[in-house]
Amino acid sequence: MNNQLLILAALLLPVVGVLFISLTKKNINLRETSTLIVSMALIYVVYSLLPDVLNGVYPELYLFNVTSGLSIHFQIEPLGMLFACVASFLWFINSIYSIGYMRTNEYKNQTRFYIYFALAIASTIGIAFSANLFTLFIFYEFLTLTTYPLVTHKETDEAKRAGRIYLGILLATSICLFLPAIIWTYHLTGTINFTPGGVFDGHQEPTVIVILLIIFVYGIGKAALMPVHRWLPSAMVAPTPVSALLHAVAVVKAGVFSVVKIIIYIFSPALLSDTIDVNILLYLAGTTILIASIIALRSDNLKRRLAYSTISQLSYVILATALLVPISIAGAVLHILVHAFGKITLFFAAGSIYTTTKKTEVSQLNGIGKSMPWTMLAFAIGSLSMIGIPPTAGFLSKWFILQGALNIQSWFAVSIIVISTLLNAAYFLPIIYIAFFRDSGIKNDQGYHESPFPIVFAVFSTACITVILFFFPEIPLQLIRLLIGADI
Repeated sequence: MNNQLLILAALLLPVVGVLFISLTKKNINLRETSTLIVSMALIYVVYSLLPDVLNGVYPELYLFNVTSGLSIHFQIEPLGMLFACVASFLWFINSIYSIGYMRTNEYKNQTRFYIYFALAIASTIGIAFSANLFTLFIFYEFLTLTTYPLVTHKETDEAKRAGRIYLGILLATSICLFLPAIIWTYHLTGTINFTPGGVFDGHQEPTVIVILLIIFVYGIGKAALMPVHRWLPSAMVAPTPVSALLHAVAVVKAGVFSVVKIIIYIFSPALLSDTIDVNILLYLAGTTILIASIIALRSDNLKRRLAYSTISQLSYVILATALLVPISIAGAVLHILVHAFGKITLFFAAGSIYTTTKKTEVSQLNGIGKSMPWTMLAFAIGSLSMIGIPPTAGFLSKWFILQGALNIQSWFAVSIIVISTLLNAAYFLPIIYIAFFRDSGIKNDQGYHESPFPIVFAVFSTACITVILFFFPEIPLQLIRLLIGADI
């Protein structure tokens, strides 16, 4: 199969999955088998494209022109390849988890859940492979629309209210800011293609460039930079597999991925560092990191704590990219990867706890590690990665980001990294402590137990990968070297 067919297959496989899921809805075993088979097929197709990209060959596919200058066009460059690898692999793991979680918690409308999950993955692959801003915008909007039914899956008043916030903020930011930024870019440059070295020629006014950059960053509301972050904690009313999708597989990753891709291929770090002062972006990201960390520290609800942790961790990516030096950009891209595995582990663990105990608050977790050791060991690994402690992959990305800040003597960024790391420790380590070292007050014969095997398998698998990536990061680093054009 040639590369063009592989790209088309990657885009269409989740849609084919929707067809099979719909046809087998009356047989839940066949329905879930269809999900697993299609997700494995997507992994095969996406990873088949990896060798060429590692060798510097960037496959592309033109579908059609909408009008002159606007086309649906795909090209796989290193950043998109990394994102597609993460999304396709985690769809498979999340599907295993979902089988255990949705069945055990007896959710209604499970066929609808699997259908929209597959459509969300299709949108994510479209974002990852987009070759221009128009294609990116189309699939970005598809992702918003296909995840809305997942956010409102429970169909309670709370879920519907959260869905309105989710849809309102993400559509408002994209239509009122992201789209005008794309139009303005085309007006200034005559192109919206992602181009190595950027599309600006350096003759634009620096003030115009910085304003346009900020409009892009806030127009991409999925990056959850404050104050357009509120949709993310609101969406935590959704089932845990959806929370994992939002935080690790697709939605927020699509946000920071888009920000990084636009800075690299539309503006270019060289242009930004030579012509304008982007400290404003640095300060916005740093402020978001600290405020979100403090809110997480004060939150007793476990999923809310994890949600604000995500908001904080996403802004690490933006802060690192805003430093505009190769090693910090490498750290930003690597953080997209390691945060995906670390945070999905944490949400999987939170869902595992809820499935067995129905507990949702941190203060209720005394001694839970004694009856759910595999779940809480995985949670501990995910937590250490979020803090940035070896031997977890989170250490590598934070180390690169810190090196970038030190290289240009950005003491503001250094301070943010150090303070936020301490705050990370302050809201994660107590959970580990009370889970393993406090008495639950429940007699052994009345204690809880581990969740069903699919849940435990998924949560421990992603935890193990978080450690494996620390020791074997070479393939992601190869892609990153190709992206930044420098050794690290």
